[in-house]
Amino acid sequence: MTLAVVVVAVVAGFVALLLLANLRVLREYQRAVVFRLGRLRPLAGPGLVALIPLVDRMVRVDLRTVTLTIPPQEVITRDNVPARVNAVAYFRVVDPLLAITEVEAYPVATSQIAQTTLRSILGRADLDSLLAEREQLNESLRQIIDEQTEPWGIKVTTVEIKDVEIPEAMQRAMARQAEAERERRAKVINAEGEFQASQRLHDASEVLSRSPSALQLRYLQTLLELGTNQNSTIVFPLPMDLIRPFLDSLPRPAPSAAPPGNPDRRRRRHWRRRRPARG
Repeated sequence: MTLAVVVVAVVAGFVALLLLANLRVLREYQRAVVFRLGRLRPLAGPGLVALIPLVDRMVRVDLRTVTLTIPPQEVITRDNVPARVNAVAYFRVVDPLLAITEVEAYPVATSQIAQTTLRSILGRADLDSLLAEREQLNESLRQIIDEQTEPWGIKVTTVEIKDVEIPEAMQRAMARQAEAERERRAKVINAEGEFQASQRLHDASEVLSRSPSALQLRYLQTLLELGTNQNSTIVFPLPMDLIRPFLDSLPRPAPSAAPPGNPDRRRRRHWRRRRPARG
């Protein structure tokens, strides 16, 4: 009798330990996909999940957003420029049952889809679009990858192009192009400044021509500025309007009488008359 009690107690303890060993605790962001004798069971978790020993098999699925680093990809753009592009993608599992039953190793499958899509989309864009229009390319990549991973229960939330590496010769050419563009803008800005300054000077000249008193005030202000600079040489401009009355009041000389003829010509005619004839 004692031996039977001991055996029962040992068996009960073994079963209790086996049941305790098959208890799982899932966190709030985790779900359990349970297979019982190979058949899919309803989704379990979070909290305490009890499994039948030797019958149930559980797969944990994390529902948090996963950061997927896409390895650098060699890309040839539409304008035949080789580039090396790397990116990062963010995705999360929205249906754990599909993520486990529809694809093997969904993180690896998502990474492969992201790499092939990156090469395909960037190969149809030129270099300027790749450098300046990243937002549109990121959105195109996200939509295409999300459409392909949707049957797996994967939701791609964001795709970002991190870095674009181009050859050094192309970098030098782009630097020269940027320098030429800056010089062009500087010349345009300088020309616009000269045009505006000439417009202002023209407007100021019209105002001063209509108001002589304003011209006199400007003249006095110029003299004041010359006096404050402590110059050793001072140029004293004198307007013609101030001295014109004095010039008009001066007597003008009478015009001299012109000679009746050229004396040299009369002298040559007299010499011809007195020259003796040759024998």
